[in-house]
Amino acid sequence: MDTPPILVAALYRFARFDDPAALRPPLLALCEEVGLKGTLLLAGEGINGTIAGSDNAIAQVLAHIRALPGCADIEVKFSRCNAMPFGRMKVKVKREIVTMGVPGTDPTQIVGTYVDPADWNALISDPDVVVIDTRNDYEVAIGSFEGALDPQTPTFRDFPAWFRENREKFGPAPKIAMYCTGGIRCEKSTAFLKAEGVEDVFHLKGGILKYLEDIPEEESLWRGQCFVFDERVSVGHGLVPGGLERNPDGTVKQD
Repeated sequence: MDTPPILVAALYRFARFDDPAALRPPLLALCEEVGLKGTLLLAGEGINGTIAGSDNAIAQVLAHIRALPGCADIEVKFSRCNAMPFGRMKVKVKREIVTMGVPGTDPTQIVGTYVDPADWNALISDPDVVVIDTRNDYEVAIGSFEGALDPQTPTFRDFPAWFRENREKFGPAPKIAMYCTGGIRCEKSTAFLKAEGVEDVFHLKGGILKYLEDIPEEESLWRGQCFVFDERVSVGHGLVPGGLERNPDGTVKQD
């Protein structure tokens, strides 16, 4: 079977950028020069986004990003597809690289315990562990981990209020495991829970995407597909495009 020609790189890194606006022009210029498409977000707290193009183009841009302050060890997850999943290239400067809206939440200072995909099944199978899906309601609707709690939040900004409203249900000293698509929302949500006084907080390192890449389907506790924010709409085990379609509002068409 021929290798799909388009390489997709999903990446993020919490790092301190003193002047994120100054980083935008050279990054955008390089992306456009090598023919990449996708979206990258820059903020004082770091970088986040997904880009797609040829292997060589992705390598050049990742080399540029790794040279940014604090980004040498940036987390990158790769997948492939036959058609370009983005229409154009955008590099935006934002207040946050993932919007939670809780001032002072800083994953570079405090964060939960990372759990490798190989160890995730054992953790979430523990009956004493509360497993929480931190993604939006329309993402959860097409796939989730077996037994996970769905907060039914329309946006990530709604997560802090949901947790504060429901915290007493989890007991005085809960053991909480959280997951999201690529890991970035979990970094922030675990930092938030730690700041709220929850001691035993864990999250899936690399997110669902890394789990679906590493864990064989026959051993997997994932059920359904994983929503992605590009024209592929969703991916399954092995990060193979799921074949779903999107509604005009960006949500997934349900049969």
